[in-house]
Parts: sequence; structure tokens; C-alpha cells
Amino acid sequence: MLVLIPVFNDWDAAGQLVGALDGQTGAEDWSVLLLDDGSTDPVPGGFARGIRHLERVSVLRLRRNLGHQRSIAIGLTEAAKFGPAAIAVMDGDGEDRPEHLGLLLEAWRAQPGRIVFAERRKRLESLTFRTLYHGYRMLHVLLTGISVRVGNFSVVPAAALPALSASPDLWNHYAAAVFRLRWPTATVPLDRGRRYAGQSKMNFAALCVHGLSAISVFADLAGARLMAMAVLLLPLALVVAWVWPAAAFGALVGAVLLCGQAAAFLLQTVSARSQMNFLPARDAAFFVAGLTSIYQRPSTGGLEQLNEWLASPTRVLN
Repeated sequence: MLVLIPVFNDWDAAGQLVGALDGQTGAEDWSVLLLDDGSTDPVPGGFARGIRHLERVSVLRLRRNLGHQRSIAIGLTEAAKFGPAAIAVMDGDGEDRPEHLGLLLEAWRAQPGRIVFAERRKRLESLTFRTLYHGYRMLHVLLTGISVRVGNFSVVPAAALPALSASPDLWNHYAAAVFRLRWPTATVPLDRGRRYAGQSKMNFAALCVHGLSAISVFADLAGARLMAMAVLLLPLALVVAWVWPAAAFGALVGAVLLCGQAAAFLLQTVSARSQMNFLPARDAAFFVAGLTSIYQRPSTGGLEQLNEWLASPTRVLN
């Protein structure tokens, strides 16, 4: 199994996470691929010191900072070349608990064709963050009809990688792309942990962008629902005009304008579906600056495909 962990300068927390994963492998062969999302800080010396059980720890360097979701998109696309049976996606700060990964793997083995997500039961962020998050969940349900209960923490079977790498939606939001594909999923209820080190970069602006990125994957559905809601306002506008004649003109014009705006948004969204923008299978490699192995278990040759990929001079760019 290969564990994907996006990192942007958060090497202290990522190092502790890798060390904790090393203690969870048991008799299994786990490799870790750190997705260096254009970090300005280099990987600390001795990052892999103390590792005994992981098969390999590697760093996939991206040419520039792309953000959490786009790093995952590139990681999933490139990881298909390594040939693992399954890929785990984890945040690098420790909030996705290493001891929970075994539970996700058990659920995946019971249903090997499904993508298994951690379903969040309890969050440990501030009251302000939790309030904003619940507001986002309500907006997501209103616009898409889909309840948000999962994040990035998941196990992806190798069979799902070709479909994901052919999905432009993966460039916007990983979990939303999975649900848009209608790929079979399963969930395991798990609590979030606490950060190992540092501060979260998910402020209000970042939360808004992250939430809207997920909704944008369902833009056509959201547009249709907005139009339906706008149409339902027309009878309400007629009632207002009947009860309060002075407001009749404003109510009717407002309702018509809302319907027109919703229709224009829906048409624009539907027409955009014919455009092929970013395609992970085609474009992900452009953002890869190189791959470096920082730990190799002495007793094993590792994944054969990964060894070949590391040895290929065409895959390590300067």
C-alpha cells in the first residue's frame, strides 16, 4: 500500500506522522509518498531517522505551490504508475490519526472495489471554525442535495485510479470528484485527532475557497436547483403583490431577475462541460519537478514499479 501525504512547509508535523505510521505497519508493506507542494523549506536532515518498518519513504516535488486538493490530484495520478493494490490519502498534520488507517484498510478489504472514507464524528477545531463548517454543510446540501461527511482521509483501490485520473473535477476537489463519478464508496465513523505541530492554514478565506471548490464540481446541479428555487419565488412574489400592492413592481421584477440570473448561470455551466481544461492523466506530469527517495528498507527491494520509476532519468527533472 502507498500512503499519499501532501505537505507545504509543515515538515515537523509530517515527520511525526511518518514516524507514527512506521509503528502501525505490522506485517504489511507500506510505502509513504510525501507530496511536496512547492515548499520553500527543504526536507529537514534526518527526516527519516528512526524508521524501521516502512518499505520506502519518498518525496514527490511539485514545481510550484498548487494547494492541498491539486497536490492530491497529482499524487493520485502519478501514484498509479507505482502499481500498489491500494492508496491511502492522509492530511500531513496528524488530524488524520495513523491508528485509524488500519480500520479503513479493514473496511476496504471487506469491500475491495469501494473507495473507503473516514466519516467525521467529532471535530476539535475552534467554535468559530465548527460553526462556519456546519454553515458550509448546510449550503452544500441546499445546492447539491448531498450531505458532506467526509474529507481527504481515505483508501482508494487501484481500480479507481484510471477513472479519477480521467476526471477534470479531481483538479478542484478530491472527495467531490469521487462522488461526481458515482464510484462506489463506504465510510467508517472516526474522530479527528489533534495537530502534531504548527498552526492550521485553514482560515476563513481558505475555508470558503475549499467549500466552493467542492460545490463547483456539481455546478450544473447547483444551477438547476437555484433555478428551481427562483421559479418557486414567482408565486411568492404574486402573493406579495396581492397583499402589498405598493411592493408589487419590486417583488415581481426581483423574482424575474432571479430566474433570469439562475437560467444564465445554468446555461453557462452546462455549456462549459464541453470544454476540456485540466485533465490529470494528461497534465499532472507537467507539475512534477522530481522524485527523491529518502528512506529504503534494507531488507526489501520495494515496489518494483517504483524502483523502475526512480531509476528512470526521464522522471527526475532538475
